[in-house]
Amino acid sequence: MKKLDLNKIYKDLKQYDGKEVTLAGWVRSVRDLKNFGFLDLNDGTSFKGAQVVLNSKMPNYSEVSKLNAGSSVICHGKLVSTPNAKQPFELQCDSVEIVCATDETYPLQKKGHSYEFLRDQAYLRGRTNLFNAVFRVRSESAFALHEFFNSEGFTYVHAPILTASDCEGAGELFKVSTQDIYAGHKLDPKDELFGKEVYLSPSCQLEGEAFALSMGKIYTFGPSFRAENSNTVKHVNEFWHIEPEMAFYELFDDMDVMEAMIKYVINHLFTKCKDELEFFDKFVEKGLLEKLHNVTDNDFARVTYTDAIKELEKNNDKFEFKVEWGCDLQSEHEKYLSQVVYGKPVFVYNYPKEIKAFYMRVNDDGKTVKATDLLVPGIGELCGASEREERYDVLLNRIHELGLNEESYWWYLNLRKFGSVKHSGFGMGFDRFIMYVTGMTNIRDVMPFPRTPKNCNF
Repeated sequence: MKKLDLNKIYKDLKQYDGKEVTLAGWVRSVRDLKNFGFLDLNDGTSFKGAQVVLNSKMPNYSEVSKLNAGSSVICHGKLVSTPNAKQPFELQCDSVEIVCATDETYPLQKKGHSYEFLRDQAYLRGRTNLFNAVFRVRSESAFALHEFFNSEGFTYVHAPILTASDCEGAGELFKVSTQDIYAGHKLDPKDELFGKEVYLSPSCQLEGEAFALSMGKIYTFGPSFRAENSNTVKHVNEFWHIEPEMAFYELFDDMDVMEAMIKYVINHLFTKCKDELEFFDKFVEKGLLEKLHNVTDNDFARVTYTDAIKELEKNNDKFEFKVEWGCDLQSEHEKYLSQVVYGKPVFVYNYPKEIKAFYMRVNDDGKTVKATDLLVPGIGELCGASEREERYDVLLNRIHELGLNEESYWWYLNLRKFGSVKHSGFGMGFDRFIMYVTGMTNIRDVMPFPRTPKNCNF
C-alpha cells in the first residue's frame, strides 16, 4: 500500500478517518506497556507527528517495542480520530516493518541537546522538533517570496554564480581557478579558463540591473558568497540572497516593495506555519507572535540618517561605539533605533556617500546617497537598498573615486548610455529573515549546512 503523508491527514482528517492506511517515517520514542505500546512517529512532511498504537499480538512486538529513536519503520493499520485526546488521531497498528534500526551510537538518543552539539550533527538535526520547524518555515518563506514577486509582475532571473567584478568593491571574494594554486608559481590570469580572474559572486545586483532595464521588474534568488573571516552570529561565507531590481522606481518606491514583501511572507507563515510559529513563541522567543503581528499590523517607520544620528547622539553614553555624522551604524545602534526608539521596523535613508557603495545615486547635496537600510528589532539590518546611479558621468566618477577598475564595469557603464532610466533595488539576506521570523539568534541554526570559517564538514 502506498505511504500516506502525515500532512495530508492533518489537512483533511475526515477523508482518512476509519480507513486502513500505511504510515512510514522515523521513530521519536517508544513506550512499552506490556499489553500494548505507543510509538511516536514523524515522517518529515508535518511538524506534528502521529501516535501509533502497537498491538502486543504482533509477531515482532518485542523487537518493535525496543526500538531506539531514529529508527525507520513502516506501519500499517486503521486511522481513528481521537477528538478527546491531545492528538487528533491515532493509528491502530496491526503490523510494523522495521526498515533500519538504530543502535546506541545514534547521536540523538536523548532530548535537550544544545544548539552547538546539533550543529555538529547537521545531517541529523532536521529530525528534531526545533529544526524540523525551522526548515519548514524556511521552505514556506521561500515559496511565499516567489509567490509575492510573481503576483506583482516580476520576472525571476537566474543570475550567474561566477563573476569577474566585485559588486560591493569590498575585495573579500572567493577566487575560482583551474590552475594548481599549490604549485608555488605565480598565476597568470590569461592562463585561467575564462582568460581572467573570476570569483564566486557576492551579489547578483549588477546582472539584475541589466535585466530590469530590459524587463522592467525582476528578482534573483540564490546563493551568494563572501570570504570574510568572520565568526559573528549573523555572518556566514555562503548565504541566500533575494535581490529585486525595478526600472522607473525611486527610493521611496523601493521601500514600499520591501515593506509589502515582508508583510506578505509573514502573513503567509501565519497561515501555513501556525504550529511552528507557536512552537517558536513558546520555546525559542517569548513574544515572537506579538512581534510579528506588530510588523504586519503597522506601517514601517522612515527616518533620514541625519535625524537618526541626532537621536542616537542623545544616548551616546549607552553605546560602546559612539556615533557622529558620517559614521557607519553598528549593530547596537541599529537595534536601539528599531527596538527602543520606534519599536518596529524602520527605514534609515540618505546615508553619507563615503560609507556606501559606488552604484548608489548621489543626492543633490553631494554628501549623501539615495540609500536605505531596513532595521528590524532583534536583528538590526535586514535589507540594504538604494536608488541606483543612472547618470553615466556621475557613476564613472564614483568608480574612479573609489579606485575601482573601470574595465571591469564597462558593460555596467554602457547601461547608462543605452536607454538609462531611474531604477532601484534591494538585497535581503534570506537567512537573516528566517532568524527574525523564528527567533533563532544564530544564523548557523537557520541554514541546513552552514559554511563558516574552519567549518565545511558536510
